[in-house]
Amino acid sequence: MKNLVILGGGYGGMNILQNLIEHNLPEDVHMTVIDRNPYHSVKTEFYTIAAGTSADKDVRMDFPEHDKVSYIYAEISKIDTTEQQVILQEKNESVPYDYLIIALGCEDNFHDVEGAADYTESVQTFNYARHAGMAIGNLPAYGKATIVGAGLSGIEVAAEIRESRPDLNIRLLDRGQSVLKAFEPKIQNYVEDWFMKNDVEVIHGANVEYVEKDGVCDNGVCYVNDVTIWTAGVRPNYLVRELPLEQDDQEKIVVNDFYQVPEQPHIYVVGDCASSEHSPSAQLARQQGEQIAEVIAAVLKDKKPRKPGKLKLKGTLGSLGSSEGFGEMMSQSMVGFIPRLAKSGVLWLNKRH
Repeated sequence: MKNLVILGGGYGGMNILQNLIEHNLPEDVHMTVIDRNPYHSVKTEFYTIAAGTSADKDVRMDFPEHDKVSYIYAEISKIDTTEQQVILQEKNESVPYDYLIIALGCEDNFHDVEGAADYTESVQTFNYARHAGMAIGNLPAYGKATIVGAGLSGIEVAAEIRESRPDLNIRLLDRGQSVLKAFEPKIQNYVEDWFMKNDVEVIHGANVEYVEKDGVCDNGVCYVNDVTIWTAGVRPNYLVRELPLEQDDQEKIVVNDFYQVPEQPHIYVVGDCASSEHSPSAQLARQQGEQIAEVIAAVLKDKKPRKPGKLKLKGTLGSLGSSEGFGEMMSQSMVGFIPRLAKSGVLWLNKRH
């Protein structure tokens, strides 16, 4: 029996699994998914958990059931590529593999800022987002919340908290001179105006030096606050960074055109863990997952896989609360209600799928 092990039940891992289930794999192939949670988490909506505008059940989805698939719910302590096994923490046992898919996603990049790991909240995992939601929800009236980082995650977290808690004092620390530096000026200006109208303080040119329990120090000025949420960058999961495999300058594993590790082609890497010309996103992980499934299906059937085509990302959508949003789709910049509606539609379709 050949065991195909998938590490991580996120967007990339689940798309690979769902597509392989439809491929009528050989009888001697079995798939094992290892994840810390017994459900798929809709990570793009974790900001709503942190803000308290969604319930846990709204961002959880059941894993697919199939007679060729088994699940192990545990934390991983090590990926042993020499012995071809995955070591589990709680169970103190190992899971051997013939083929391995690494889909472990990312974690916060604290950029060696003192105190950031100890005194900030996060939205990178379900548990972290829940913890952040408790911290925000328990703040007294007129409490102070600071979000560090003004990329897509930081913008959505700040806007959603404003909608959830209009009584709070909210501050957004932006390292650049405009929020959402990866987007067009039309969108940047729209978001800046939204924050101004909704009384969210945006501080540009921020350079966080250290974080304390009750505050953030930026360029020599310390802001006292009750809760600090970190959204200032990500890096691949630490298990991936520890692997003895070639990595790029962002600590992602270098893969070939078939998403295989060149020196160990039975290992495939997807999403935030794989070196790519594209920025990390759920959309990227899904599309890569579809391509990887085609490659693996061919390999498992002893066929030569076709080289995957060039990825065509459809754009990016973001929300500003429940009724406004922004996005870039088909090379067009959009702001207002339409992109917010589009994002809700994409989420609905993904849940249906």
